[in-house]
Amino acid sequence: MFDKDTIYVIGDSKTASNNPIMQQFNSYFIGLVIDRKNHKIIEAECSSTISLTSQFVQSIFNGRSMMEFEDIVADIENRYFGASQKALIVAFKNACIKYNQIINN
Repeated sequence: MFDKDTIYVIGDSKTASNNPIMQQFNSYFIGLVIDRKNHKIIEAECSSTISLTSQFVQSIFNGRSMMEFEDIVADIENRYFGASQKALIVAFKNACIKYNQIINN
């Protein structure tokens, strides 16, 4: 399904304790399939209680480069107004840190 040059990275964070995502998963996650040759995000999915949320998050990430951190965060801030906006940004930052460790080793 995924090319041999792709890797899977998960970023995680916490969100408000009254957020349904926290009640269901106890954390907030974003999973990214990334082509390590060109840093392109092939597929993205997040922990969500509504499938539309995951689809919308995919529209923000899919086809983008992991090297576009600031632009992606700006898109999240300007387009995603769910209760877990900050958690999504922190989870993406966590995924970026992990990704940079992988590609620099």
